[in-house]
Amino acid sequence: MTKIIFVEHDDTVHTIEAEDGVSVMEAAKNNDVPGIDADCFGACACATCHVYVDPAWFERTGERSAMENDMLEIAEGVEANSRLACQIMIDASLDGLTVRMPESQH
Repeated sequence: MTKIIFVEHDDTVHTIEAEDGVSVMEAAKNNDVPGIDADCFGACACATCHVYVDPAWFERTGERSAMENDMLEIAEGVEANSRLACQIMIDASLDGLTVRMPESQH
């Protein structure tokens, strides 16, 4: 199991244990972490699983695909460390990954 830390916009912290091979979005939904809407259920067809990856972890999460970049164009409050949680796959190298959630998923 891999530890993932979710930080809500109000600094509420949710630390979960997730199975390797699932996305950060799936791990959030499976553990009832609020703030990840995932309207498209992980198809990279919306931006409602937008997260800010802690800068110390950003490079380890891989590069954004062209489709992910397109979806982030419709997200609110996109920053250099923005990712879609559905596009980050969990493995042991991400143990301790910290992501922050925006105030809303629009």
